[in-house]
Amino acid sequence: MAYTTIKKALIGALALSASSLAFAADKPLMMGASATMLSETCAGCHGTNGASVGPAIPSIGGLSSEYFVETMQGYKSGEIISTIMGRIAKGYTDEEFTAMAGFFGKKPFVAANQKFDASKAKNGAKLHDKYCEKCHADGGTAADDDSGVLAGQLVPYLKWTLADYRAGDRPISKKMKKKLNKMLKAKGDGSIDDLMHFYASQQ
Repeated sequence: MAYTTIKKALIGALALSASSLAFAADKPLMMGASATMLSETCAGCHGTNGASVGPAIPSIGGLSSEYFVETMQGYKSGEIISTIMGRIAKGYTDEEFTAMAGFFGKKPFVAANQKFDASKAKNGAKLHDKYCEKCHADGGTAADDDSGVLAGQLVPYLKWTLADYRAGDRPISKKMKKKLNKMLKAKGDGSIDDLMHFYASQQ
């Protein structure tokens, strides 16, 4: 009699545990985490408060919420091809993207301290005004145009991102494609180098 009672109790407990584990597995990994907790997991690659010190990685402090969320959704869906970010983005919900966007949007954008050629930067400034300024306002420093901040980003990151656009590995708007092709046709590939020096000069 006692054995039967204990057996029933154990079966009931195991069933409850299995049910609890199944429920836990359905929950988002970071459920309940604050914006700060979520965002601090980014520091290993993007630096403290989103100020990057890695050449291939963008600074994300000060970005607009719309740009941040759209970019993360692009990584999550695979629309933006990546080696690491796609896997990371799949672990977050849209609500968590928004929370992180709010956190980084309140941080200042920290321009990278990097070398540049003043002569090329001068040419790049003219190219930016003619081909890029309408979308990347204020010399590429504005965040509220929702096009991302170019000025002050590390040059290797900018070069590789632009290469992704040209290769079709990242969605490019018709307007950007038209402007980029127009610049390359008129000024050649050297124009991209001049642009990079201009953005590097914004410190």
